[in-house]
Amino acid sequence: MPYANVNGQRLYYEDTGGAGPVIIFSHGLLLDGTMFAPQIAALGNKYRCIIWDERGHGKTAGETLEPFSYYDSANDLAALLAFLGVSNAIVAGVSQGAFLSMRCALVHPDRVRALILISAQTGTDDPTTLQGYSQLLHAWIANNLPEEVAATIEQLLFGPGWQGAAAWNEKWRKLTAPNLRACFDALASRDDIGDKVSAIRVPTLIVHGEADVPIPLAKAKAMQASIPDAELAVAEGGHSVSMTNPAQVNAAIEAFLERHRLTS
Repeated sequence: MPYANVNGQRLYYEDTGGAGPVIIFSHGLLLDGTMFAPQIAALGNKYRCIIWDERGHGKTAGETLEPFSYYDSANDLAALLAFLGVSNAIVAGVSQGAFLSMRCALVHPDRVRALILISAQTGTDDPTTLQGYSQLLHAWIANNLPEEVAATIEQLLFGPGWQGAAAWNEKWRKLTAPNLRACFDALASRDDIGDKVSAIRVPTLIVHGEADVPIPLAKAKAMQASIPDAELAVAEGGHSVSMTNPAQVNAAIEAFLERHRLTS
């Protein structure tokens, strides 16, 4: 299996190869690179698509995990691109993946050709929200992901009745407590970059679900106002709209790439 030993990490990745422009996709919390299967199916014939599993997730996850920040993850992303011989890429991310993608654009601007930010915000979560996440995490670890906790997480990420939720539920049961704690700590301790993203000078597309509960649409609109010339596409769906409504999301991405002549 393909692994990159970079930045002190052993990162699992998949690369479609090809001569097209490179898009690297970074997944959300509690997910992994496979979440982008609908995007690769739509874009893989024109673009070289790279997915990877971030620290504590998927095939990158080990038994333990040291504390880390999304700046560390941004460095992982830049190091992975260098390992693959990619000078710069269209950098796409969902939620946590978008958090690290924006930080990559700030810290490694030469690596980022364009940004696609799905279900994201520049700010932090309020104390009440963080307390709720902490309670979910404690119940998950103490009781080996009880059904009511799994159902709450499914609702937050996917909304009601999404048929793909059961497969993710099975993956969640394999996550270790050290990985869960470190990943949630990274989420809870991230900094507010609302006053920094004005430095981003690449084409930026924001895609957001109109019914996103963890990050309401108003926060995406505030992010759009903070990033110069950022564009916003609103799709029907919740937080994981790229999975639950890929047709609308893929259409927005393809139109953005064509509009900015990022197809070659």
